[in-house]
Amino acid sequence: MEHLAKCRVAVFGIGGVGGYVVEALARSGVGALDVIDNDKVSITNINRQIIATTKTVGKYKVDVAEERIRDIFPDCEVRKYKTFYLPETQDQFDFTEYDYVVDAIDTVTGKLTIIENAKKAGVPVISSMGAGNKLNPAAFEVADIYETSVCPLAKVMRHECKKRGIDSLKVVYSKEAPIKPLESAKSEFLESETTKRAIPGSTAFVPSVAGLIMAGEVINDLCSDYREQAHI
Repeated sequence: MEHLAKCRVAVFGIGGVGGYVVEALARSGVGALDVIDNDKVSITNINRQIIATTKTVGKYKVDVAEERIRDIFPDCEVRKYKTFYLPETQDQFDFTEYDYVVDAIDTVTGKLTIIENAKKAGVPVISSMGAGNKLNPAAFEVADIYETSVCPLAKVMRHECKKRGIDSLKVVYSKEAPIKPLESAKSEFLESETTKRAIPGSTAFVPSVAGLIMAGEVINDLCSDYREQAHI
């Protein structure tokens, strides 16, 4: 616990997956957390995001996350960034400050930039693959990116990581084939938007399990590293 209290972990993306990562890390006693997200809580988040309630709709996710962290662990040092992590915003962050990095964002470009910067800094990183349009929380597993299959996002990430010479990456992913949402299930909130991308659906129990698995890996790795250093 003393070791965890001295650790700083960055969580990129405070949504369905990342919100549960933050929750579990705070409850586990991690002493410093950086939370990075530029989104505000939407009414459509309530079914799956731990920070989303009728009282938090319209608030910045990082503001809500900070309040929850302080309610759980008042001594935790929280730094919040209202920004999307992309190549254009990467200079705001010094990865050498972190003991661990969690990638829970959706954009491939952003994910790759996070992973590359963590690798350059010699900091362990774990990345979430696709959790949308899936129904089986028991199908998630931890693997190296090059051992993944079925998941469409993991396929893209395998290709892009190989191109960039990234030889390994710990990920949480599911072999469950994503279902295709009905066209008629499009939200009325999105009818005015022009998009060619399929609108993903989600549940209360799939992203949460992915996030808790990721948090468990972070805590396990941080403690394993401590035990090795202390020769325990």
